[in-house]
Amino acid sequence: MKNDFLRYQAQTTPNPLALQVSHANGSYIYDTDGKAHLDFVAGVSACSLGHCHPKIIAAIQEQSEKYMHVMVYGEYIQRPAVAYTKLLASLLPSSLQTTYLVNSGTEAIEGAMKLARRFTGRSEIIAAKHAYHGNTMGSLSLMGLEERKSAFRPLIPDVTFIDYNTEDDLEKITERTAAVVLETIQGGAGFIEPTDGYLEKVRRRCTAKGALLILDEIQPGFGRTGKLFAFEHYDCTPDILVMGKGMAAGLPVGAFTASHEMMATLQERPKLGHITTFGGNAVIASACLATLREITESNLIEEAAKKEMMFRELLRHPLIKEIRGKGLMLALLFENKDIADQVILACAKKGLILFWLLFEPRAVRITPPLTISLDEIEKGCAIILSVFMELEQ
Repeated sequence: MKNDFLRYQAQTTPNPLALQVSHANGSYIYDTDGKAHLDFVAGVSACSLGHCHPKIIAAIQEQSEKYMHVMVYGEYIQRPAVAYTKLLASLLPSSLQTTYLVNSGTEAIEGAMKLARRFTGRSEIIAAKHAYHGNTMGSLSLMGLEERKSAFRPLIPDVTFIDYNTEDDLEKITERTAAVVLETIQGGAGFIEPTDGYLEKVRRRCTAKGALLILDEIQPGFGRTGKLFAFEHYDCTPDILVMGKGMAAGLPVGAFTASHEMMATLQERPKLGHITTFGGNAVIASACLATLREITESNLIEEAAKKEMMFRELLRHPLIKEIRGKGLMLALLFENKDIADQVILACAKKGLILFWLLFEPRAVRITPPLTISLDEIEKGCAIILSVFMELEQ
C-alpha cells in the first residue's frame, strides 16, 4: 500500500508521514496494525467533532438516501443548504446574513476577493505578511511569504502587504483599496493573535476609506477559540466572513458570508459572478447543519477555554518557550526547528499525533477535536512530557 501511495497519489513533500489508516473514531485514528493514535491535530482543525461523530454520520446517511447532487449551486432549492445558511445568519451579526457555500476555504477566499472587487469597483487587495489563505492562484497571491509563491508567478496584480499588528501600516489602506484580507488569528505564522485593539483599528480605517474588511476564519471559526467565531473576541465585525475547515466536521466545504445587498452583486453584470458545481451539496450541507447545531447546542464552545487552560497548566516545561493561540488552537514554541521536529516525530512513535505549522518551523500544532475529553488531554500531555524527558537525557 505504501509503495502504491507514493507512486500513484501525488505528494506534497518528499517525506510524508505515511500512517496507514484503518479507521478513526472519536479522538483516535487507528492504523492497519491496530495501533491507536491519539489525535491532537483533528485533520488540521477540520474534524471539529472528532472522527465519525454519530450525529454527523446520521445526517450524511439520512440525506444520501434522499438525494446527493442534483444541480449546480444556486438554482434548485435544497432544504439542507437553506436550513444551514438560515441558522448561520441567526448566529451572526445582522450585517452578515447571506452565505455562499463553496467547496473549500481557498475557494471561499477567491469568492470573497471577487465580491470585494465587484462591490467596490476597486482593485487593490491588502494582505498581511506571513499570511496564509490557501493555495489556489488568488489565495496564493495573498500569501505573505515569497519563497512559497515565487515558483508560481505571475500571480494576480495589485496586492499590497502590511505587517500584522503594526498600526503604522494601516496608512496603506486608501480610497483605492477594495479590501483588506486578514486572518483573525494568523495560523501558518504561528497562531499570532491581534494585539492592542489592532483589528478594531483596521475596522475603523477600512470604514473611513470605504474599503471592505474580509476576515479569514477558516481555521479559528466554529468554536475552536472559545467563541463561535474568533472575531467575537476582538470587537470587530467584518464586511465579509470567510470560513471552512471545521464547519462540516471533516467533509470538504467552505463559505463566505456578507450582507444581502453585497452578495446580490454577483447575480448580474456579469451573471454567474461566481459559480460552482458542488457548492451547497446536500450531503455536505446536512453535515454542516448537524455540526453547527451540535457546537452551538452543547457546551463545546465554553469547554474550549477550559481545555485551553488545562493544556497550559499541564505543559509547563523549560523546553517550551511560549504557548501561543486561544482555545483549542494552540502552538508550542521551541527554541529551534530541531526540537520541534523531534517532539512531533517522537510523539508519533508513542501514539500521539502532533503536526507542524506552515511558516513557523519552531512551532508544534495542538488543534484537537473540540470533543476531546479531559482524560485524553491529560494522556496526550503526559506523552509530550515524556518526550521532553528523553530529549533532556
